[in-house]
Amino acid sequence: MADRPPGKARHETPLERADRNFAELLQELRVTQTGVQILFAFLLTLAFAPRFSTLDTVQRVTYVTTLLLAMVAAAIFTAPAALHRALFQQHAKPVIVRVSSRLAKIGMWVLMLAFTGSVLLVVDVSLGRMAGVAAGAGTLLVCVGLWRILPLVVRRGMVAPRKDRGRTHMRKRPR
Repeated sequence: MADRPPGKARHETPLERADRNFAELLQELRVTQTGVQILFAFLLTLAFAPRFSTLDTVQRVTYVTTLLLAMVAAAIFTAPAALHRALFQQHAKPVIVRVSSRLAKIGMWVLMLAFTGSVLLVVDVSLGRMAGVAAGAGTLLVCVGLWRILPLVVRRGMVAPRKDRGRTHMRKRPR
């Protein structure tokens, strides 16, 4: 959660850092929570659609699995608020931040699977099994690419300014 390169410390106490990190984490969770809520609501309504009774066994298993994944993602993404409430004024903010950050990472993986299952199901029903599998695989690849690979690439390519004879150059940060 550090936004600054080494040597550019914020001059904050550990508690101030924990407060800031928790506020940043909550902002991130607000973004993901909206997507989870929309997906979960969509999935809940599907079982009451007229066409639901025509789903085959694979589609029903995909539906139930995806519904449960969306529910687990919603529970994981709301857990930091519950954890904070349960440990409020117990001097546990650094622990809350650490656990909540782990929960957010796990939640992203679960959400990734829920997105994949949702796309798989809808495309399977609309266009057929092979198209559904392809669309689900594509969804998984996009999520892995944007949520996991992109941050790794950006982290490796981060640069820090370096002064050299009065001019500023960019160089890669040491690993």
